[in-house]
Amino acid sequence: MLSTEELTALGFQGEETLAAAQALCADLEARGHGRTRLKSALRTVLRRPQRFEHNVVFGALARLLMSATPPDPEMSVLRAQPVPNRIWGRRLIDDAALQQFATACRLPIAARGAQMADGHVGYGLPIGGVLATRGAVIPYAVGVDIACRMRLSIFDEPIGLLQSDPHRLKSPLIRQTRFGIGAAFEAGERRSHEVLDDPLWSEDRLLGGLKDKAWQQLGTSGTGNHFVEWGELTLDEPLDELGLSAGTYLALLSHSGSRGVGAKVADHYTRLARAITNLPEEAKALAWLPLDGEEGDGYWRAMNLCGRYAAANHQLIHESIARAGGFTPRAHVENHHNFAWREEHDGEELIVHRKGATPAGRGVLGVIPGSMGDAGYVVRGLGNGASLDSASHGAGRVLSRKQAVKTLTLAERAKWLEAAGVELLAGGLDESPQVYKRLDEVMREQRDLVEPLARFVPRIVLMAHGGRAED
Repeated sequence: MLSTEELTALGFQGEETLAAAQALCADLEARGHGRTRLKSALRTVLRRPQRFEHNVVFGALARLLMSATPPDPEMSVLRAQPVPNRIWGRRLIDDAALQQFATACRLPIAARGAQMADGHVGYGLPIGGVLATRGAVIPYAVGVDIACRMRLSIFDEPIGLLQSDPHRLKSPLIRQTRFGIGAAFEAGERRSHEVLDDPLWSEDRLLGGLKDKAWQQLGTSGTGNHFVEWGELTLDEPLDELGLSAGTYLALLSHSGSRGVGAKVADHYTRLARAITNLPEEAKALAWLPLDGEEGDGYWRAMNLCGRYAAANHQLIHESIARAGGFTPRAHVENHHNFAWREEHDGEELIVHRKGATPAGRGVLGVIPGSMGDAGYVVRGLGNGASLDSASHGAGRVLSRKQAVKTLTLAERAKWLEAAGVELLAGGLDESPQVYKRLDEVMREQRDLVEPLARFVPRIVLMAHGGRAED
């Protein structure tokens, strides 16, 4: 068994911690672990106890080390005043969301902030919140559904198919998609994509344990506001970037993210972030990871893999539906809205978190959807530096999911959808059009952020039957 002197030389301090380390050594030596191996393992736990918090063997010692480590004062004190920030559509945003945004702008790592007009309460950073930080990433400022994104495919097939042959559109939509918590393909139906060949799946222990789940859920959609829908895309003027002339096109729009993999990554790294920060209660969900540390680098690499995985999900959804229907896409538009990017603003490299916000750099194309019963838009970013080159990602909720279920009826939703000319194949009452702000009103509040180029009207909509998801 390692002596107290040997453990002290390794860096262990305090009577309780030394006793716990000695007891662990005695147990492991009895199982055949040699002294050299023990010392190496203990050094690793001592340096990075957060990584071993839930480890079967080293968890108790790791938690004791974490509790005994005094918090860094700089990691716990919020600024007295928020960093420079700007809010679009303040009148459309509830007070609780505005308070969340104000708290985020007081983080010691914050550099600048922007709040979009579709804002509503989220976990940590509000939906529609944009936060630039210095040298650190905040897992819950990215969101639980890492790399949640939009993809729009545009086809040359006659728009009249929506009325003349709706079965040709609905059948592939139903057969080629899966929705909901835990939704996956059976072994014989699983999709394949080169994203599963990424070496990070084998290099990272957390991701390695999630690879089979990633394969099962590849090409599927989540719950809540995730959807796949057919609709009409109207361009009043030619869109040169996509090689499209003015007119109305058949289009397929999807909204989903990185599924269970992203949720596990967000949860794991948020626990690590909380272990090394000691923020006041109102800011605990905004715990961060320094990017020059092992945990921050691990999250950053995992987040980017989640981004590639989410993009692959959408690609496979669109390809499988198009192939089953005999369609050939002419053009695509897509973008993340739950992600963090390294960007330069005012000559400084910052980490820009967009939680439910669309990248809107000058000339950048993106998709801002409405609801199941309201039109959305293809937009071109105007590159407004005050918004950190961002825009809203949708209309934003005015009713929570619980409020929606309590106050709305299926008949009320059906009346709205009938008036809008929408056929709903499946979708929760908590996603009714009435639970959202009107997107046209949000768009008026951000005329200095994006230029609308085309209008997308949903006609055949498929969603999960209901449930919670973070936008």
